[in-house]
This record gives sequence, C-alpha cells and structure tokens, in this order.
Amino acid sequence: MKHSKQILKLLLVMPIVATLLIGCNSDGPEIEEPEKIYYDQAQRRISSGNYFGAIEALEAIESRYPFGKYAEQAQVDLIYAHFMNTETEAAHSAAEKFISLHPRHPNIDYAYFMKGLSSYTRDNSFISRLTDTDLSNRDISGAKESFSEISEFLTRFPDSQYAPYAKQRNVYLRNMIARNELAAADYYLSVNAHVAAIRRANYVIENIPNSSENFRALKILETSYQELGYSELLDDVIKIISLNYSDRESQGDNATNDWSWNFLKSIKPDSSD
Repeated sequence: MKHSKQILKLLLVMPIVATLLIGCNSDGPEIEEPEKIYYDQAQRRISSGNYFGAIEALEAIESRYPFGKYAEQAQVDLIYAHFMNTETEAAHSAAEKFISLHPRHPNIDYAYFMKGLSSYTRDNSFISRLTDTDLSNRDISGAKESFSEISEFLTRFPDSQYAPYAKQRNVYLRNMIARNELAAADYYLSVNAHVAAIRRANYVIENIPNSSENFRALKILETSYQELGYSELLDDVIKIISLNYSDRESQGDNATNDWSWNFLKSIKPDSSD
C-alpha cells in the first residue's frame, strides 16, 4: 500500500518536472536585462564618446522601465547624448519633454539650459570654429530663439551652476544679433537708403544694449545724419561718441569672442541618485 502511494505521488510530480525542463530548454522570449545594466551601459558609452550607443541604452530604459529607478535620469541624460551626437533638434525636444514631465526635478535647470543651447548651434561646426567665420550675415532666427530661451533660463535659475556658461553664451548671441542688424544697415548705406540704415542702427542701440556693436551703430547714425543733413541729430551723436568712445577710433574694433564649446563635456547632467 505504501509502495502504491509512492508510485502515485511520482506520477503526479513527473508532469510538473517535465514542464519545467521543457520551459528551460525552449527558445522562449528573451529575458530583459535589469534596468541598472542598461543604465551602466549608457554611462560607459557616454564616457567613451559613443553617444549613438548611449542613446540606444537610454531609450531602452525609457521604453521598458518608464516608472523605474533610472527612468527620469535616463531622460535627462538623453538630452546630453542627443546634443553631443549633433542631434540638436532631438536634444531640444528631449529637453522640452523633460520640462513638461518633471518640472520639479533636481536637474530641471539643466533641461532649461540645454533647451536654449540646442536652439542654435551653427557655430559649433569645425569649419566655423577653425576659421572664426562671421555668422552674423546669415539667418539667425535660431540665434534669436536661443537668446530668448537662455534668457528665460537665467531668469528662472540665476544661481544655477550652468548660469556662468549661459551668460557667456548670451553675450555671444547678443553680439551676433547686433552684427546681423548692422550688416543690413551697411547694405542700406551702400545704396544710399539712409532712413532704413538709421532704423537698423537705432534698433541695435535701443533693443540690444551693451552689445559690442554700439559704437558701430553710432557711426552708422553719424554717416546717415550727415548725408541727410540732420544737423541737430548729428551733433548729438558726435557728442555721445566723444563722451563714451573717445579712444575707440584709434583702437579699431577689438571685440572678442570668449564663447567656446569646449566646456560641453564638463556639463554632463548630475546624477540624481
């Protein structure tokens, strides 16, 4: 009787064991790697400059573990990885998405900063940096958007660790926008359209204060007022130049560009762990 019970128990257990063995040996669905493996992989790839591979790993976290421990950090790291992979539109979109989803995240200042930085990066090209190409006479609508977004960042986060870089960037962009306006003013001077030249020069003085181009704008006004016979306005401009730029004529244009993209690798977003 006892022997019969053992045989019955064995018959009941064998199908379960067989099922387990078959399951172990079958080519079933691939087991997903733990979230941290993806995250560590992404960090190694970022460190080695493999931004394309880092994006793959970070997007895997975002899609497979949307509520996991590393999901939010992966989203902010995606902003950096896209930007460093020269995918500036993707970086801008990733920053906007992060701002929308995580307005109180510790790295929210970084998202705002990178959003502004991503709007205009034409001067990041190797040729532009190597030749110090003047981009002011090209389409700078992106530069104006970037200036506006970085200004918003500085208003929201004046004490951010990224604020010094943002201030340098906005000085650069402000000067570029002013040069763009005056490039048009120079053209109007060349065709004797002095009223239009005056309008451009006044725009720079009134709306882009403290730019490197104020002296140049005043000289355009001086030329145009003289050509048009506006003696009173001409006297006023000459007085302003003599009071504020008495030694500028002999110095020439000494405006310098202190902005550099070399800082980028040092501003990888902080980990929120």
